[in-house]
Amino acid sequence: MIEVDGYTALQPCECQVIRKTQESIQKSGLSKLMMEYTLETFKVKNQWQHTIKGKAIEYIQQDRKGWFYIGGQVGVGKTHICTAIVNQLIQQGNTARYMLWRDEIVKLKAIVMDEMLYQRQIQQWKSASVLYVDDLFKSEKGKPPTTADIQIAFEIINYRYNNKELMTLFSSEKLISELLEIDEAIGSRIVQMAKHYIIEIRKDKQKNMRLNQERL
Repeated sequence: MIEVDGYTALQPCECQVIRKTQESIQKSGLSKLMMEYTLETFKVKNQWQHTIKGKAIEYIQQDRKGWFYIGGQVGVGKTHICTAIVNQLIQQGNTARYMLWRDEIVKLKAIVMDEMLYQRQIQQWKSASVLYVDDLFKSEKGKPPTTADIQIAFEIINYRYNNKELMTLFSSEKLISELLEIDEAIGSRIVQMAKHYIIEIRKDKQKNMRLNQERL
Protein backbone atom coordinates (compact mmCIF):
# COMPACT_ATOMS: atom_id res chain seq x y z
CA MET A 1 0.00 0.00 0.00
CA ILE A 2 1.02 3.62 -0.50
CA GLU A 3 -0.02 6.68 1.50
CA VAL A 4 -0.75 9.99 -0.23
CA ASP A 5 -1.83 13.10 1.69
CA GLY A 6 -3.00 11.01 4.61
CA TYR A 7 -4.97 8.57 2.49
CA THR A 8 -3.99 4.95 2.06
CA ALA A 9 -4.40 3.37 -1.35
CA LEU A 10 -3.76 -0.08 -2.62
CA GLN A 11 -0.82 -0.37 -4.99
CA PRO A 12 -1.11 -3.08 -7.64
CA CYS A 13 1.28 -5.92 -6.97
CA GLU A 14 3.77 -6.97 -9.61
CA CYS A 15 1.78 -10.11 -10.47
CA GLN A 16 -1.32 -7.99 -11.17
CA VAL A 17 0.67 -5.72 -13.47
CA ILE A 18 2.08 -8.69 -15.38
CA ARG A 19 -1.36 -10.33 -15.62
CA LYS A 20 -2.93 -7.13 -16.96
CA THR A 21 -0.15 -6.81 -19.52
CA GLN A 22 -0.53 -10.43 -20.62
CA GLU A 23 -4.25 -9.84 -21.18
CA SER A 24 -3.42 -6.79 -23.30
CA ILE A 25 -0.85 -8.76 -25.28
CA GLN A 26 -3.40 -11.53 -25.94
CA LYS A 27 -5.85 -8.99 -27.35
CA SER A 28 -3.12 -7.49 -29.52
CA GLY A 29 -2.38 -10.76 -31.29
CA LEU A 30 1.21 -10.91 -30.05
CA SER A 31 0.69 -13.69 -27.51
CA LYS A 32 1.35 -16.57 -29.92
CA LEU A 33 4.49 -14.89 -31.18
CA MET A 34 5.76 -14.46 -27.62
CA MET A 35 5.70 -18.22 -27.14
CA GLU A 36 7.72 -18.78 -30.31
CA TYR A 37 9.89 -15.68 -30.53
CA THR A 38 12.28 -15.82 -27.60
CA LEU A 39 15.96 -15.03 -27.17
CA GLU A 40 16.64 -18.76 -26.97
CA THR A 41 15.00 -19.47 -30.34
CA PHE A 42 16.73 -16.61 -32.18
CA LYS A 43 19.17 -18.38 -34.49
CA VAL A 44 22.77 -17.14 -34.48
CA LYS A 45 24.99 -18.48 -37.25
CA ASN A 46 26.44 -15.28 -38.69
CA GLN A 47 28.05 -12.17 -37.24
CA TRP A 48 25.10 -9.92 -38.09
CA GLN A 49 22.79 -12.26 -36.15
CA HIS A 50 25.22 -12.23 -33.22
CA THR A 51 25.13 -8.41 -33.28
CA ILE A 52 21.32 -8.32 -33.21
CA LYS A 53 21.06 -10.73 -30.30
CA GLY A 54 23.91 -9.10 -28.40
CA LYS A 55 22.32 -5.66 -28.65
CA ALA A 56 18.98 -7.07 -27.50
CA ILE A 57 20.52 -8.66 -24.42
CA GLU A 58 22.47 -5.50 -23.64
CA TYR A 59 19.28 -3.43 -23.94
CA ILE A 60 17.35 -5.73 -21.61
CA GLN A 61 20.08 -5.68 -18.97
CA GLN A 62 20.67 -1.94 -18.81
CA ASP A 63 18.94 0.12 -16.12
CA ARG A 64 17.74 3.02 -18.28
CA LYS A 65 16.23 1.35 -21.30
CA GLY A 66 15.42 4.23 -23.65
CA TRP A 67 14.43 3.18 -27.18
CA PHE A 68 15.38 0.31 -29.48
CA TYR A 69 15.27 0.40 -33.28
CA ILE A 70 15.94 -2.33 -35.82
CA GLY A 71 15.38 -1.66 -39.50
CA GLY A 72 16.20 -2.86 -42.97
CA GLN A 73 16.18 -6.18 -44.79
CA VAL A 74 13.03 -8.31 -44.70
CA GLY A 75 13.20 -11.69 -42.97
CA VAL A 76 16.17 -11.13 -40.65
CA GLY A 77 14.19 -11.61 -37.43
CA LYS A 78 13.28 -8.01 -36.57
CA THR A 79 9.87 -8.93 -35.17
CA HIS A 80 11.38 -11.96 -33.47
CA ILE A 81 14.00 -10.00 -31.54
CA CYS A 82 11.65 -7.16 -30.56
CA THR A 83 9.02 -9.63 -29.35
CA ALA A 84 11.69 -11.40 -27.28
CA ILE A 85 12.70 -8.08 -25.71
CA VAL A 86 9.09 -7.19 -24.88
CA ASN A 87 8.65 -10.59 -23.25
CA GLN A 88 11.67 -9.96 -21.03
CA LEU A 89 10.49 -6.45 -20.12
CA ILE A 90 7.12 -7.85 -19.07
CA GLN A 91 8.88 -10.38 -16.85
CA GLN A 92 10.70 -7.43 -15.27
CA GLY A 93 7.30 -6.04 -14.23
CA ASN A 94 6.60 -3.58 -17.04
CA THR A 95 3.30 -3.19 -18.85
CA ALA A 96 3.45 -3.29 -22.63
CA ARG A 97 1.41 -2.69 -25.75
CA TYR A 98 1.94 -4.04 -29.26
CA MET A 99 1.15 -1.80 -32.24
CA LEU A 100 1.13 -3.42 -35.67
CA TRP A 101 1.55 -0.18 -37.57
CA ARG A 102 -0.23 -0.97 -40.83
CA ASP A 103 -3.37 -2.13 -38.99
CA GLU A 104 -3.57 0.43 -36.20
CA ILE A 105 -2.84 3.47 -38.37
CA VAL A 106 -5.88 2.60 -40.50
CA LYS A 107 -8.06 2.46 -37.38
CA LEU A 108 -6.75 5.76 -36.05
CA LYS A 109 -7.25 7.57 -39.35
CA ALA A 110 -10.81 6.26 -39.54
CA ILE A 111 -11.78 8.00 -36.28
CA VAL A 112 -9.66 11.15 -36.50
CA MET A 113 -12.74 13.34 -36.97
CA ASP A 114 -14.22 12.10 -33.68
CA GLU A 115 -11.92 14.01 -31.34
CA MET A 116 -12.92 12.30 -28.10
CA LEU A 117 -12.74 8.79 -29.51
CA TYR A 118 -9.50 9.54 -31.34
CA GLN A 119 -7.80 10.92 -28.24
CA ARG A 120 -8.97 7.97 -26.16
CA GLN A 121 -7.59 5.49 -28.67
CA ILE A 122 -4.29 7.20 -29.41
CA GLN A 123 -3.57 7.76 -25.73
CA GLN A 124 -3.07 4.04 -25.18
CA TRP A 125 -0.19 4.12 -27.65
CA LYS A 126 1.23 7.39 -26.38
CA SER A 127 1.35 6.50 -22.69
CA ALA A 128 2.15 2.76 -22.58
CA SER A 129 5.08 1.97 -20.30
CA VAL A 130 6.51 -0.19 -23.10
CA LEU A 131 5.34 0.28 -26.68
CA TYR A 132 6.43 -1.98 -29.51
CA VAL A 133 5.67 -0.53 -32.95
CA ASP A 134 6.00 -3.31 -35.52
CA ASP A 135 6.65 -2.46 -39.20
CA LEU A 136 6.73 1.32 -38.75
CA PHE A 137 5.61 3.07 -41.95
CA LYS A 138 4.88 -0.20 -43.76
CA SER A 139 2.10 0.43 -46.24
CA GLU A 140 0.17 -1.36 -48.94
CA LYS A 141 2.27 -2.12 -52.03
CA GLY A 142 5.14 0.01 -50.78
CA LYS A 143 3.26 3.30 -51.08
CA PRO A 144 4.90 6.24 -49.27
CA PRO A 145 3.38 7.29 -45.92
CA THR A 146 0.60 9.84 -46.23
CA THR A 147 0.57 13.18 -44.44
CA ALA A 148 -1.94 11.70 -41.98
CA ASP A 149 0.36 8.72 -41.32
CA ILE A 150 3.26 11.04 -40.53
CA GLN A 151 1.17 13.34 -38.34
CA ILE A 152 -0.12 10.46 -36.22
CA ALA A 153 3.33 8.87 -35.97
CA PHE A 154 4.77 12.21 -34.83
CA GLU A 155 2.03 12.66 -32.23
CA ILE A 156 2.81 9.29 -30.65
CA ILE A 157 6.59 9.54 -30.95
CA ASN A 158 6.83 13.13 -29.77
CA TYR A 159 4.74 12.36 -26.67
CA ARG A 160 7.04 9.50 -25.80
CA TYR A 161 10.09 11.63 -26.61
CA ASN A 162 8.89 14.18 -24.04
CA ASN A 163 8.22 11.44 -21.47
CA LYS A 164 11.60 9.78 -21.49
CA GLU A 165 10.78 7.14 -18.89
CA LEU A 166 8.63 5.40 -21.51
CA MET A 167 10.34 2.58 -23.42
CA THR A 168 9.74 2.33 -27.16
CA LEU A 169 10.79 -0.39 -29.59
CA PHE A 170 10.52 -0.14 -33.36
CA SER A 171 10.95 -2.65 -36.15
CA SER A 172 10.76 -1.36 -39.70
CA GLU A 173 11.86 -2.07 -43.24
CA LYS A 174 13.13 1.52 -43.27
CA LEU A 175 16.74 2.42 -42.60
CA ILE A 176 17.36 5.53 -40.51
CA SER A 177 18.27 7.52 -43.62
CA GLU A 178 14.87 6.60 -45.10
CA LEU A 179 13.08 7.67 -41.91
CA LEU A 180 14.84 11.02 -42.08
CA GLU A 181 13.66 11.46 -45.65
CA ILE A 182 10.07 10.67 -44.62
CA ASP A 183 10.16 13.10 -41.71
CA GLU A 184 13.29 14.53 -40.16
CA ALA A 185 11.55 15.34 -36.87
CA ILE A 186 10.48 11.72 -36.39
CA GLY A 187 13.77 10.23 -37.57
CA SER A 188 15.94 12.50 -35.44
CA ARG A 189 13.92 11.77 -32.31
CA ILE A 190 14.35 8.05 -32.83
CA VAL A 191 18.08 8.49 -33.42
CA GLN A 192 18.49 10.56 -30.26
CA MET A 193 16.47 8.24 -28.05
CA ALA A 194 17.74 4.90 -29.38
CA LYS A 195 21.40 6.01 -29.54
CA HIS A 196 23.49 2.83 -29.24
CA TYR A 197 20.46 0.59 -29.82
CA ILE A 198 19.99 1.23 -33.52
CA ILE A 199 20.52 -1.82 -35.72
CA GLU A 200 20.40 -1.49 -39.49
CA ILE A 201 20.49 -4.51 -41.79
CA ARG A 202 21.30 -3.46 -45.34
CA LYS A 203 19.26 -4.92 -48.17
CA ASP A 204 20.59 -8.41 -48.91
CA LYS A 205 18.24 -11.26 -49.88
CA GLN A 206 20.85 -13.76 -48.67
CA LYS A 207 19.95 -12.66 -45.15
CA ASN A 208 16.24 -13.33 -45.60
CA MET A 209 15.77 -16.36 -43.36
CA ARG A 210 12.34 -17.03 -44.83
CA LEU A 211 13.90 -17.59 -48.25
CA ASN A 212 16.99 -19.37 -46.99
CA GLN A 213 15.67 -21.95 -44.54
CA GLU A 214 18.77 -24.05 -45.01
CA ARG A 215 20.76 -21.30 -43.35
CA LEU A 216 18.79 -21.60 -40.09
